[in-house]
Amino acid sequence: MNLSSLLPWDLRRRRLARSVADGPLRRFYEVPFASPRADWRSLEYLALDLETTGTDPHAEEIVSAGWVVLRGTSIDLSTATRRLVRTSKAMPERSAVIHSITDDEALAGESLLAVLEDLLGQLQGRVLIAHYAATEFGFVDAACRRCFGAGLLVPTVDTLTLAHRSCVRQGREPVRGDLRLGALRERYNLPAYASHDALVDAIAAAELFLAQMEELAGAGPVPLRAFLAPQ
Repeated sequence: MNLSSLLPWDLRRRRLARSVADGPLRRFYEVPFASPRADWRSLEYLALDLETTGTDPHAEEIVSAGWVVLRGTSIDLSTATRRLVRTSKAMPERSAVIHSITDDEALAGESLLAVLEDLLGQLQGRVLIAHYAATEFGFVDAACRRCFGAGLLVPTVDTLTLAHRSCVRQGREPVRGDLRLGALRERYNLPAYASHDALVDAIAAAELFLAQMEELAGAGPVPLRAFLAPQ
């Protein structure tokens, strides 16, 4: 275990703010994190989804990023953003089939640095939400290391983990497919959306998070630390 992971979140943030080179990542770390003691309804979040050329964040690339801001229990659709990222290699056929982004579209995208700078600006002071957050965190962390020479630390909520915990509380083990984003949305009577569009999936994860938290918290307060993913 990395001993630094045992330190309080904000102490780790302050250390990074002093050690990271000047630039977008340092500016991100200069803004205090959300308090882990704060009630979840009092905080702001950024739901994020990425489409990529593959599953390995160290060998593959981000193709598109979609995000939307949540303010407490409300999704601010005026912040909904979808960005295409210019890739350095041809789009693998298996990836293009999944997310329908062609080589020409990828070549016309923005630089990873430009998209990453805007994403970090939107993440400042907010909690990251993603479905199977290891993917989004892993790719953004790897991108930060390539672009800025240091990794990502951000309070994160994984809607897949919340779903698994809900199954455990109910005394059942999920079967294959139960924890997919679409299956979980169906369980909470949320509308079916087409998948593998970064912005649509980000909005879908944001809506699922709100439904999960209403089930978990009801009308009572629940602190952020009760459902944060370890990092």
